[in-house]
Amino acid sequence: MSATERRFSFSSFLTFLYGAIVILTPPSSSASLDTFVFVGCTIQKYIPNSPYDSNLNLLLTRLVASAASATYGNFTVLGSASQNTIYGLYQCRGDLNSGDCSQCVAGAVSRLGTICSDACGGALQLEGCFVKYDNKSFFGVEDKTVVVKKCGASIGSDVDALTGVDAALEYLVSSGGTYKTGGSGDVRSVAQCVGDLSASECQDCVSDAIGRLKSACGPYSWGDLFLAKCYARFTRGADHAQDNGNGFGYANANANGNKESKGNDNETNKTLAIIIGLIAAVALLILFITYLNKKCEKGKGCK
Repeated sequence: MSATERRFSFSSFLTFLYGAIVILTPPSSSASLDTFVFVGCTIQKYIPNSPYDSNLNLLLTRLVASAASATYGNFTVLGSASQNTIYGLYQCRGDLNSGDCSQCVAGAVSRLGTICSDACGGALQLEGCFVKYDNKSFFGVEDKTVVVKKCGASIGSDVDALTGVDAALEYLVSSGGTYKTGGSGDVRSVAQCVGDLSASECQDCVSDAIGRLKSACGPYSWGDLFLAKCYARFTRGADHAQDNGNGFGYANANANGNKESKGNDNETNKTLAIIIGLIAAVALLILFITYLNKKCEKGKGCK
């Protein structure tokens, strides 16, 4: 089988898996979880059909499978040579259920396969989730590089409005956990760290993001500040075009359902997790067989 044919097969599988998850997942209260935020790919390239290529496929399949049961996960696929080892993680927004998380991660992985084709590393942030992989370990490394900074329309020098933003964002600084929501008056705020950071690193990252966000977007109707390992956002009322999709009050919208509806959702999510797990298990088996067939072949990874 040629490199093109094998790569097409795996790409087709990811497309199929994403499609299956979309069909099986109940409609979310927000249709914008897959909205693009940012993407980045390394300049380094790997050789198609190489051990690194096989390991990357294995890693991405594991990420998709894990998202059916957890909102965060990181994995390392060891290569026979150091240049073929690959690291990856995914993180879903803290208020998502397992169905939405699975759908978002599958979509992100599918997009990364196209956007960062043959790249040794890539990172993609969607409204609902974040996926990253690289040939160098980045687990537990605090990275406060600014990747996205966006502000809404100016509100001038309204003192009350500015005070509301400060209060809503400061509440996030004092909150614990990796996913934080807050508010003051008509201002809502949200922040999240990637799950590989320690509690102190998360606090430091969020504090830095909030400080930059207030400085850049304080006198505006909404603001988004994404660093490489965390983000902070705020919106006034419904000023943000996709405020529910961004996590502002999203959990509250879900909480308004009755107990019967919640019970049905839980059962559906359990069934979905089982189905996705079975599909992923088949994929892992196929990749393992492919690995065994190529065990004696020589290839080059990322150096």
